[in-house]
Amino acid sequence: MSKQSPPDSGSKEKVLDWIKAYQESGDDEAQTNLVLHYERLVQSLARKYSNGKSYHEDIVQVGMLGLLGAIRRYDPEYGRSFEAFAVPTIIGEIKRFLRDKTWAVHVPRRIKELGPKIKAAVEELTNELQRSPKVQEIADHLEVGEDDVLEAMEMGRSYQALSMDHSLEADSDGSTVTLFDIIGGMDDGYEMTDQRMIVADALQVLSEREKQIIQYTYIEQLSQKEAGERLGISQMHVSRLQRKAIKKLQEAIAAAGGDTT
Repeated sequence: MSKQSPPDSGSKEKVLDWIKAYQESGDDEAQTNLVLHYERLVQSLARKYSNGKSYHEDIVQVGMLGLLGAIRRYDPEYGRSFEAFAVPTIIGEIKRFLRDKTWAVHVPRRIKELGPKIKAAVEELTNELQRSPKVQEIADHLEVGEDDVLEAMEMGRSYQALSMDHSLEADSDGSTVTLFDIIGGMDDGYEMTDQRMIVADALQVLSEREKQIIQYTYIEQLSQKEAGERLGISQMHVSRLQRKAIKKLQEAIAAAGGDTT
């Protein structure tokens, strides 16, 4: 945006002329002059709410939208100056942006709107009761449910996410860890569990004798000769039944979408 100043920028009458021209015909030059004239005002309001955060420019843009909205709706016959009308409009747009767009997690609108009301209620009740109010007292004061108050208070902690480098005190001696140090990782056991479930289902296709051979040779790690001695059959018979059982298992696992390797 150009930093040039609009002509006659100090003239209140000229400002009203620009507003009238914009309202009546959408005059681009009038709009540009108004934006340049009130750019410092919008920047000043944006700084109060961005407080140096990375989204300052976003808030400035939102403030500009609020300014244009005020220009469209302003009526000098109400007896208020344009500045007195525009400032609450700009601030309202900024607050809506902060409420809807800057939370770290998605929060229902009703909870976002309840948060500021709870804060005000707590301050009022604390002065009135000379102590911190209970959740039930806050809920009664606002005529909402206790669950809504608890949810809003809990969600208020989700306004900004913590960095993975955020330090936490680990124990009483002052040592610290970061969130990255304590966050869980991928557990290979979950994949193994799925595989075990597939194999368990596949075993149902085997005869009792075939299940015994798989139990002895693969789970208990017996040799074919030792398995044959337990079952009272020859090693050759064990080998034949083992091949047959393995083929059945591979077909059953493949049908279930598992890995047969």
